Amino acid sequence: MKDMTDEEYYALDDRLTNNVPTLGPNGNGFFSRRGFQIVGLDENTARILNAKALATRQTPSEVIAAMLRKDLITAHSQG
Repeated sequence: MKDMTDEEYYALDDRLTNNVPTLGPNGNGFFSRRGFQIVGLDENTARILNAKALATRQTPSEVIAAMLRKDLITAHSQG
């Protein structure tokens, strides 16, 4: 990586100081300022979830959300 000029450094410093990043695809990730929720998974479930996330190019949170939406739609259509 090439060195930054003083001007580039100060611009980057100003941008990062005034725009705190929220990580996660929708701003609700583990390091989000809006908080987080921890869910424990057994090792096999975590492996399956991560494999499905990689295969579908989604985050594990997106995979779980899609599964829940599908279950809710199925439950709603049956009841």
